[in-house]
Amino acid sequence: MNEPHVIISHVTKRFGSVEVLKDISLEIPKGCFMTFLGPSGCGKTTMLRTIAGFYEVDSGEIRIGKRIINNVPSHLRNAIMVFQDYALFPHMTVEENITYGLRLKNMPHAEIQERVDRTSAYLGLSGLEHRNPSQISGGQQQRVALARALVMEPEVLLLDEPLSNLDAKLRMNIRAELRQLQQTFGITTIYVTHDQSEALALSDQIAVIDQGRVVQVGSPWEIYYRPNTSFVADFIGTANIIEGRVVETARGRVTVDCSDAQINATYEESSGPAPAQGARIALCARPETITVESEKPADVVNVLVGEVRSSIFEGSHIRYWITVGERTLVVDEGDTSQKGIHTGKVYLRLHPLKLHILRDEN
Repeated sequence: MNEPHVIISHVTKRFGSVEVLKDISLEIPKGCFMTFLGPSGCGKTTMLRTIAGFYEVDSGEIRIGKRIINNVPSHLRNAIMVFQDYALFPHMTVEENITYGLRLKNMPHAEIQERVDRTSAYLGLSGLEHRNPSQISGGQQQRVALARALVMEPEVLLLDEPLSNLDAKLRMNIRAELRQLQQTFGITTIYVTHDQSEALALSDQIAVIDQGRVVQVGSPWEIYYRPNTSFVADFIGTANIIEGRVVETARGRVTVDCSDAQINATYEESSGPAPAQGARIALCARPETITVESEKPADVVNVLVGEVRSSIFEGSHIRYWITVGERTLVVDEGDTSQKGIHTGKVYLRLHPLKLHILRDEN
């Protein structure tokens, strides 16, 4: 992991009597693609705008490298923001939009042209320089907004839901391009979105924000398969949350009575103390980690009996909604090319290594 590049220390921000950011502390490594992820109104855009210098913090400190930037004007922070609506000047050509910031700095014409030519070629904008924004597509407008930021050679690139105005297919294409672009330039990038799949696909690290607080920071894999809390588990993708009471804990394994069956799950001692016997806990099982079978398995450990309520075929997998007792579990079965669709009574196998204990339920 690279050294910290953006350091947020105990930052609080209020608007009137409303505390929008609550003592946020976070370190973002140099060259990292960090995503602020959370529901609408959680504070993620406020945090981004605070880093950009559009809002002042009420308390705390923000650093870029060794510089404290709390009182540095936004145009001197070298942290460039790409807005959700792109904010292109409609009366300017593509080239004039891209070079706007460079011209304000009175940069020599030759250097401006060299930067514009290089960035336009990389982003596929060559040949569009003399068109106005209204004469190019939404995807091209998004690239112009990115080019305008990149030609400034910023230390930190700030992206506020830049793909939300694009249609689904174009958004997928631009997402891949954006990730490749960030890796090529090696720019520390902070990205804001409420789209979980976007965060998982793009990020080196994700900071999940809820009600003005960072509730978990980790790699996409950690956030998805090792959520700290039921909020994170439920917000990121689809989660089956199974509650029960601890019957026994021994040698890295916990046995939980979940009314329908006793379920064994493993736990990592490094993540905290073992759940106490008799404690109520919750287990998280992702849909793709559950195996569905038509015949009763010989080994009945971690096997639940259920009834298929409904299913949909999605090409790469079949998604089932299966009633087990009073709860409904969502199960994704992959490699469907040689299989039929299950109906009626089925058996669900929960793999101990793929069950995760949610610590906020202890």
